[in-house]
Amino acid sequence: MELPKRETMLPMPKSHYAASKLAGEYLCHVFHDTYGLETVMLRYFNVFGPHQNPHSQYAAVIPKFIIAALTDQSAVIFGDGLQSRDFTYVDNVVKANLRAINAPKEAVGRVFNIACGNRYSLLELLDTLEHIFGKTIRREHHTRRLGDVMHSMADITAARDLLGYEPKIGFQEGLEKTAAWFREKCPY
Repeated sequence: MELPKRETMLPMPKSHYAASKLAGEYLCHVFHDTYGLETVMLRYFNVFGPHQNPHSQYAAVIPKFIIAALTDQSAVIFGDGLQSRDFTYVDNVVKANLRAINAPKEAVGRVFNIACGNRYSLLELLDTLEHIFGKTIRREHHTRRLGDVMHSMADITAARDLLGYEPKIGFQEGLEKTAAWFREKCPY
C-alpha cells in the first residue's frame, strides 16, 4: 500500500461505503464532461468535530472514544489499534468547501484530497485523549472488521496548489475543541 494517497492513484474501494463515494465522483465527472457542469470533488479524510452522533452505527471513532472516556467505559478497537488515519477537523473541511466554491478553472473537473497530511494510529488517538481528559481510557480489542483500511494518509499538495487549501487546526487542537464540546453539550 502506497502512502500518502494521491488523487491520481487508481481507486480500489474495499467497502460499499467507499464504493458509493467513488460512484459520486464518477457522476460528477460525467456531468462535467457531458454537460459542462463545473464540478470540484473533495475527498474528505476522517472528519471529526462537535455535533457528531457517537451512537450511530456509522459513528466515527473519535466521538465514540470521547464518550467512552466521559462515561468511564471501554473504547472498542477493531484490531490491534495500529491502524492509522489522517484525521481532519471539521473547520478545515469547511474552509476547503469555501475554496472549492471559488475554484480556478484549472481545478474544475478534478478531485482533491482534504485532510491534514499526517496520520495517527488509534492507539495514539487514545493516548492523546487520555492526556486531554487526564485519565486512563480502558481499551477493548475486537476482531478487525472486513473492509477496514489499515492505513490512510492524504497528499494534499494539489488542494494547496490549486485551491489554496491549508489546514489550520491540527490533530491535537481539534481533539481538544471536540472534547470540550462533548464535555459541555453532549448528554452521552
